[in-house]
Amino acid sequence: MWSNHKNKIENRIVSLTQPHLRPIVRGKAASPTEFGAKLSVSCVEGYVFLEKISWDNYNESGDLISQVEAYKDYMGVYPSSVHADRIYRTRANRAWCKERGIRLSGPPLGRPPKNLSREAKKQAQEDERIRNAIEGKFGQAKRRFSLSRVMAKLPNTSETSIALTFLVMNLVKLSRQFYCLFLCQFFPNFIILSRNIIVTYKVDELSQFRFIP
Repeated sequence: MWSNHKNKIENRIVSLTQPHLRPIVRGKAASPTEFGAKLSVSCVEGYVFLEKISWDNYNESGDLISQVEAYKDYMGVYPSSVHADRIYRTRANRAWCKERGIRLSGPPLGRPPKNLSREAKKQAQEDERIRNAIEGKFGQAKRRFSLSRVMAKLPNTSETSIALTFLVMNLVKLSRQFYCLFLCQFFPNFIILSRNIIVTYKVDELSQFRFIP
């Protein structure tokens, strides 16, 4: 830095025990700078796919095309819509999605219109509701599956621990679906009785609410 008259140096070591870590500026009030792996994750029907793990601070907007192509490899077709964060809604990504008939969530570029139609507001709320699923998955992984407490030191062991976290999350969701199918298959009368009890409870609760003076 002294010889080149610079105030920064690329790939500088910030941790002696983990020299592969890089500072990632997030701009949050509690922690403006974070240290750890940067994940690129997609969520399809409640299942989480870990697309990319990087220890460098890079712009993740370039991952959208590769994630959509990976979805096509999984499912055989392109998705009808992609619900992504604001950083992914670049001109290049919008043009790429438009060429393939994919609707990218979020408002169009330019000055927002003064009066939005009811259909546009409803579509925006629906897109935001769907996009919140991936935010919930990150919260679930951190609170319940210890994603925020990765104790491995080496980069390969840390990446393995992160990948296993999302694998266990998908296995838990799959086991819940099998459990529901098991109940529906072998105990159909129990399911019908439970629904009747819930409906009756709601009707009774509503009738009591109506007759309150």
